[in-house]
Amino acid sequence: MTDEPYCWVYILASRKRGTLYIGLTSRLAGRMDEHRSGKVPGFTRQYRVTRLVHLEPFGDIHEAIAREKALKKWRRAWKIELIESGNPEWRDLWYDLNR
Repeated sequence: MTDEPYCWVYILASRKRGTLYIGLTSRLAGRMDEHRSGKVPGFTRQYRVTRLVHLEPFGDIHEAIAREKALKKWRRAWKIELIESGNPEWRDLWYDLNR
């Protein structure tokens, strides 16, 4: 893994314990803007899934893809446990990143 993240695996939520979305991107700021503004039609716009609640950096795209696929197969309870282990209040981490 390199010092700087090449890509990110992230989890968005509509609200605390709400609808979840798992994604991967190499351009975090742009992708979050798309989700938050509803620019792209689809799941996140339809269900208003815009709160960044979990984020994992990766230096290797293959590791990131494997992690994203694994998380998508997890049971919902496991995903909630993962989120709450690092973000028990389900804060929108996007605001933390943009300070």
